[in-house]
Amino acid sequence: MLNLERLRTLDALARHGSVSGAAAGLHVTTSAVSQQLTKLEREIGQQLIAKNGRGVRLTDAGVLLAEHAARILSQVEFAQSDLEAHRGQVVGELRIGAFPTAARGLFPAAFTALRTAHPGLALRSQELEPADGVRAVVRGDLDVAVVLDWYNKPLPMPEGLAKASLLDDRADVVLPAGHRLADRAELALEELADEDWICWPEGAFCQDWLVYTLRSKSVEPRIAHQAEEHATQLAMVGAGLGVCVTPRLGRGQVPSGVRVVPLRQKIARHVYAVWRTDADRRPSIRAAVDALRVAGESATA
Repeated sequence: MLNLERLRTLDALARHGSVSGAAAGLHVTTSAVSQQLTKLEREIGQQLIAKNGRGVRLTDAGVLLAEHAARILSQVEFAQSDLEAHRGQVVGELRIGAFPTAARGLFPAAFTALRTAHPGLALRSQELEPADGVRAVVRGDLDVAVVLDWYNKPLPMPEGLAKASLLDDRADVVLPAGHRLADRAELALEELADEDWICWPEGAFCQDWLVYTLRSKSVEPRIAHQAEEHATQLAMVGAGLGVCVTPRLGRGQVPSGVRVVPLRQKIARHVYAVWRTDADRRPSIRAAVDALRVAGESATA
C-alpha cells in the first residue's frame, strides 16, 4: 500500500524541482524530505531520484509515480471537500495569501469576522504578489489567494482554478501639493507625460500595467523611483520627487504635502479570490470568500 504522506513528498519535489523547495512547501526539513523519499523508494523497490549536479532529478519511475501522486492527491482533495460539505461545518486549517494592500485592507476585518463566526477554523496567512499567489494555489501551498488584474491587463490564470470577484478597486493619481495640476478636479494620465514617476519595482505586475497603460496613450514613462509599499510611494510624492498612481484599497492615511486627484477615465483593478476547483465544495473556502467580499465592501465604501 502506497503511503499518502510519502506520495505528497514526491509530489512536492516534482512541483518545486528541488529537495529544499519541497521542504519549504511542506514546512518540514530537507532531512525529512530525503527520509520520506528513501522510504518510498524502499516501499516500491525502484529508484525515484538521481543526482543532478548539486541537486536531484526524478528518474523515469519517479516521473511516472509523481504523475499518479498528483492525481491521487487531487482525489483526496475532492474527498476532503465532499466530507466538509457533507458535514457543513467551517473547521480545520485554511491558508490564505494576498498581495500587500489586500492583506492590509481586507485581512483584519475578514479574519476577525471568520474567527467570531467560526471558532473551529484556524487561519494562516502570508503576503504574496498576484502571480506568486496563483502559483502557490496551483502547487497546493495555499488554499486561497487574493489576486488582482487591471481593467486593461488581465492576470494569466491556469486551468484548474475557480475564482470569485471581491471588489473593484479604483485608482487615483497623487501629486505634490504644490504641483501645477494639484488643484484640478480630475486628470487624464496623458497630462502627466513629462513627470517623473514613482511606481512599483521592475517586474511587478502593477509596474507592467502602468508602463503598458501609459504607452497605450503614447506616453513613455520616466520612472525615477521604485518602491513596493504604497506608503513609501506617497511619502516620496510628498517630498516632491514625482507623481504616482495609487489604488484606494489599503491606502491608509494620506500624508500631508500631497494631493489625491481622481482620474478622468475610471481606472480600476479587479480584486478576486482564487482556489483549486477540486476544493470547490469546502465550506471554509466559501466562508472565507464571503468574509473577504464583505470586508472589501467596507474598505471601499
